This record gives sequence, C-alpha cells and structure tokens, in this order.
Amino acid sequence: MPEVFIDRIDAGRKLAGNLRQYESGDAIVLAIPRGGVPVAVEVALHLNLSLDLVVPRKLPIPWNPEAGFGAVTSDGALVLNELMVKELGLSRKRIKEIANDVMDEVQRRERVLRDDLPKIDIKGKQAIIVDDGLASGYTMLAAIRSARQAGASRIIVAVPVASLSAARIIREAADELIITVQSERLPFAVADYYLEWHDLTDTEVLEYLNRYLKEHPDNLPR
Repeated sequence: MPEVFIDRIDAGRKLAGNLRQYESGDAIVLAIPRGGVPVAVEVALHLNLSLDLVVPRKLPIPWNPEAGFGAVTSDGALVLNELMVKELGLSRKRIKEIANDVMDEVQRRERVLRDDLPKIDIKGKQAIIVDDGLASGYTMLAAIRSARQAGASRIIVAVPVASLSAARIIREAADELIITVQSERLPFAVADYYLEWHDLTDTEVLEYLNRYLKEHPDNLPR
C-alpha cells in the first residue's frame, strides 16, 4: 500500500480539514508527544485553537520492552490490557512498580517539553486529543482517561491513521473519533502510512511547540 501522508505536518493539515466544525471555538487541542505534536500543531494553527499536552506512555513488558501491556499518564491515569496482563502472569505489585517507573519518566518528559507552553485548565471544555496514529490504542485510552479526570466536557480523538482494532476500542471510550484513514492491514504499523518518518527528539518537539507559540502567542482558551 502506498504512503498516504508526506510527513506529520501533511497529516496534520489533512486532519484539520476534517475538524472544521471546531474552528475558532472553545475546544482545546491536546497533543500526545512526541509524534503527535507536529500533527496537533498543524491542527491547532489551522483551526485557531489553543494547544496543550497530554503525556501517556506505554507500560513495557519487562522481558520485551518494545511491547506494552497498558499505558499511564503523568497524572496517574492508568489503563491495562487485562487479557494481556493475565496471559503474561504479571502481579499487581509488579504492575505498580512498572507504572511508577514509567510515570517518573512521563513527568520528566512533560517538564522538559512544556517549557513555555502554559498548562490549560480543560474543565468544562471540549478536548481534541491528537496523535500521529493509533496502533493498539492503549496510550490513547490513557490520554482519554486523563482528560476525563481533568473534567473535559467532551472528548474528540483525532488521528491521521488507525488500525481497525484500535478504532473500535477508542470509539467506545471517546465521544467522537475522527480518522483520516482507517486500515484493516495486518501487520499494522503507523509508520507505513508516512513517506517521511522518524522518531522525534525532545529538541524537535520543542521546536514545533515554539513555532506554535510564535504564531499563536495568546495560547488561552476562549
């Protein structure tokens, strides 16, 4: 299958076209670092919306850290793939230890990335959570739980591409799901839908956020 998006900026512009109903409204765009930030910046700039971060991270399987069995956010919102947890035989004590270690890293990353970006109170606001794609969907589930805990009145998940299985999971958890491309392809990898793809560094993420603040200096909800 040919790539659908040139890069994350192209994906963000196309995604913004599917979110025109929120233009210049009171919704807050929440970017999931790292890869979701350039997508979310394009969405926020094109729709004239305020931007903030929500920082989930997968819980790695101890003997296979590239794979995960759930996710946690900096404020402690936790989701688990209970079926996988059972299959792995992980105890609740071990899960808590892993979650605490991951949360420490998530909080560190948020401190580094937030820099000049102000924290926005989303209580009573619509939240548009943006990432560069959904594979399993569990980091997005954690982001949704975090936004719910923060009091968002409505949660819209917006992504350029998603696997069919992830879309099913997120559709049940969010109030609205907007996907540019939904794929049944197996095995599924978000990177396959981008012509240009690399893992972003914290420095690159900060550059995208600084560009947003330069073009949208009054980063406050209406």
